[in-house]
This record gives sequence, structure tokens and C-alpha cells, in this order.
Amino acid sequence: MLMRTDPFRELDRLTQQLMGPGTWSRPSAMPMDAYREGDEYVVAFDLPGVTADAIDIDVERNMLTVKAERRPVAKADDVQMELSERPLGVFSRQIVLADTLDTEHIQAGYDSGVLTLRIPIAERAKPRKISIGVGTGHKEISG
Repeated sequence: MLMRTDPFRELDRLTQQLMGPGTWSRPSAMPMDAYREGDEYVVAFDLPGVTADAIDIDVERNMLTVKAERRPVAKADDVQMELSERPLGVFSRQIVLADTLDTEHIQAGYDSGVLTLRIPIAERAKPRKISIGVGTGHKEISG
């Protein structure tokens, strides 16, 4: 078997071996992207190999918490693992959301190992025009 060596991958693997897999009390981080698309913010989390039922999404006030668990694949008794680089265990990420986002209408989708959250911008935070009232006369204040 031909293997390519990447020193950083080896360092990551060693760190994972020393720290062990993530647990519910000490989860590992998960990579994510966040960007604005029109009138909503989009946050995408990489969760390859995680089933949709192993993902937990919570919002409390302005704190968004995403937790996921990648469980080991059941193997037969006669299987001998040669190389194991895919991390197992619990992954978590917390994001503080701005007050300008509508946390009541978050949409979540999961496709091809990517969890995508779409968070709309609240109506009160959207730009709007303010009309200027024109007075018809002057009022005098007498004292």
C-alpha cells in the first residue's frame, strides 16, 4: 500500500490519540463557514459520517449550540484495523448570534455531510426609509 506522509496530519492524529475522542463533557470542535446571503445568514458545519439523528441544535437567547456524535461503524470480529484517521466522538460548536437575527425562524438542512443553518435577519433590523413630515405652519410659543 502506498502512503503519502503529511507531517501536519500526523500531528493532528497524534493529538487526537493523546486527547482521545470528544465526549459530551469535552467535545471536539467542528469546522464551519458563516456568511451573509441576501436577507439571511448562513452557517455551514462539516459533519461527514454523522447521521442526521445524531445532530442536536439548540438556541437559548442568542446562543446557538450545535452538537453531533460520530459513532464507530460496527465491524466483524475478524476485521483488523490498519489505519484509523477519521475522528469519532462528540463534536460541538457554540455561536453567539446578534440581536438582529430572527432566532424563531432558523431553518436547518443536512445534505452530503454538511449541516446548513439559515438564519433570517429580523424585520426590525432591515434597512427602511423614514419619511419626513412637512409642517404646514409655524407655531408660536408665548410665555
